[in-house]
Amino acid sequence: MGLMTETTPTRALNVLLVEQLDFHWTRQLRARLAGLTDAEYFAEPVPGAWNVRARGTSTAPVQAGSGDFTIDFAFPEPVPAPVTTIAWRLGHLIVGVFGRRNAAHFDGPPCDYESFAYAGTAAAALDLLDAEYDRWRTGVQALGDEGLHRACGPAEGPFGDYSMATLVLHINREVIHHGAEISLLRDLWAQGLPDASTAAR
Repeated sequence: MGLMTETTPTRALNVLLVEQLDFHWTRQLRARLAGLTDAEYFAEPVPGAWNVRARGTSTAPVQAGSGDFTIDFAFPEPVPAPVTTIAWRLGHLIVGVFGRRNAAHFDGPPCDYESFAYAGTAAAALDLLDAEYDRWRTGVQALGDEGLHRACGPAEGPFGDYSMATLVLHINREVIHHGAEISLLRDLWAQGLPDASTAAR
């Protein structure tokens, strides 16, 4: 991409924000998730990692979820926070990054960590991720520049006075950095990273 010059046409802000995330999603992240197996999805890179687990098998202080699987949590979060699995990170992206915001801002179904039915397979998790991403992308596209300048509102708690543009930038950062974490775990798995949960048995 060439340097911006004074003759470069001004482009709509929401087009730029959508393109920033969409470029990362289509050119890098989503392709990196292809071929994810259930073993890799649940693999624990270190002992004591937070994971998504069959209901009743977790020892985490908080075991959130409404279905056959729950996600590990603690409140307050320990310092340092535990290492998390691909399943946990995808659950966070689906619920905490996209799902709650889609529910609050783009007419998505209600979504929170406690009531969500977490995916028990990698394929199901990726289907959920794709659906939430598509809803978010469509919603941001529809905001237009006027919508980006309105306040987020009470759904964003203490950040309610911040603009929707600020929220969109935050979500872009979240997807990029959590996607990089998942990609690194995939790279380590491909190089033979053992599953600590299996090794401990």
